[in-house]
Amino acid sequence: MFLLLTLSVCSLLLGGNAQERAALWRGNDQSGRCQYTFSVSSPNEASCPQTGGPEVEGLKARLGMLEVLVSRLTGGETGGGGAGARAGAGSRAQPDLQEALTRAVGEKKVLQREKERLMRDVEELVRRVEEMRRETEVLRSRPCPPQTPMVPPSPPLRDSSSMRPGGDSSPMSHLMGRPNRQGDTSGLRDSAWQYGQPGFQEVKAEVTEVPARYPDTSEEFTGCGDLVSVGEPMIHRKTDTIAGKYGVWMQDPEAVSPYGPNMVWRIDTVGAEVRQLFGYEDMEQLSKGFPSKVLLLPELVESTGATVYRGSLYYQRRRSRTLLRYDLASESVAARRDLPHAGFHGQFPYSWGGYTDIDLAVDEQGLWVVYSTSKAKGAIVISKLDPHSLQVKKSWETNIRKNAVANSFMICGKLYTVASYTAPNTTVNYMYDTETSRGKAVSIPFRNKFRYNSMIDYNPAQKKLLGWDNFHIVSYDLRLGRPQAN
Repeated sequence: MFLLLTLSVCSLLLGGNAQERAALWRGNDQSGRCQYTFSVSSPNEASCPQTGGPEVEGLKARLGMLEVLVSRLTGGETGGGGAGARAGAGSRAQPDLQEALTRAVGEKKVLQREKERLMRDVEELVRRVEEMRRETEVLRSRPCPPQTPMVPPSPPLRDSSSMRPGGDSSPMSHLMGRPNRQGDTSGLRDSAWQYGQPGFQEVKAEVTEVPARYPDTSEEFTGCGDLVSVGEPMIHRKTDTIAGKYGVWMQDPEAVSPYGPNMVWRIDTVGAEVRQLFGYEDMEQLSKGFPSKVLLLPELVESTGATVYRGSLYYQRRRSRTLLRYDLASESVAARRDLPHAGFHGQFPYSWGGYTDIDLAVDEQGLWVVYSTSKAKGAIVISKLDPHSLQVKKSWETNIRKNAVANSFMICGKLYTVASYTAPNTTVNYMYDTETSRGKAVSIPFRNKFRYNSMIDYNPAQKKLLGWDNFHIVSYDLRLGRPQAN
């Protein structure tokens, strides 16, 4: 206040001209305190040598305060508003983001599973293509089936025990390893065993089909008698590879230790070097394809004429008329003998071929062999064999040609022949009784369901026929009747 009065007095003292140009104002300084300012225009100077002054300082102070205030107001509101907006937006967006994340994770898992499934499918396709490629290579590497003329029969071949193909020239282990000695069959599959480069033994023939007449009988008979009827084939297994197109399977009707009557034996006979004998504990294991025993026979096998009897495997050595008895217990050859004058390796086969010149069979009366000779001019010859020494006890010559029938089997000392191996509905067309040495025509319906029956044998213990029909291992129920006088 004192300062204001002083300034007023000074203004009065300056005179009238100065009074008109004097000015007084007040305002807050930079610190916010009230400040009074008095200015008088200079009558002598048009301008000051320096800029600034109370006006400028006051204006700066006001502008500074205004900037602080505006910055506070705008900054506080903007900051608060932005934070609130972000908080609200964040709170609203959080569930949406969580849902989107969950959905994305789920879709990723679905896609991952789909990718794994597709990879498995690709692997399976690659495996199948590889299997088909290998199978194609095997088929391409095989020669075409040789066509052997059926008539006239070729001259007898010179027999020599020293003539052995390939692997027969030197003695060898009679066993392939025994992978199942402890009963472990997990790694065995009969289709996985290699059989080398096979050569087909197939010769086809045209056979006239005979119409079948079904017998009219209701008599039941369980003894040893005449064949009355043959049932429909029962399928036990379809083989896996081309090696199983034809072969022989057997069960011992008089089994001895260490194998029981349920043991099943099998040989795939497609190939140039056939020597693998597969053993199965029972029919169920055969149907599954899990052998419990795999033996490597010391001599190569010829045709589908093998059989088992009293603990031994009986078979023909390849490219010879030599018969072998292979003891299954000791796993060694127990006997060998040449079958006198017998044709072999395509001289007198059945009509389907397969070098089936010599056919071993078993029935209620023991061990038999069916074959032909040059002396018999291709007619079927039946011989009874000593099962221990393989010596011929007695022989019978029939009046039916061997290459005119598809196959044969023995029941109760009687030979039965089948007319066709390819006709789905054919007949058992001939019977020869060794007791009376007489034969006669018969007509008993017989089914070749798969149209390529390469093996038919009789099992006297089960009263069944065992067959091998175009990759299919089958059996037939039989019906026997009381013997009738010829």
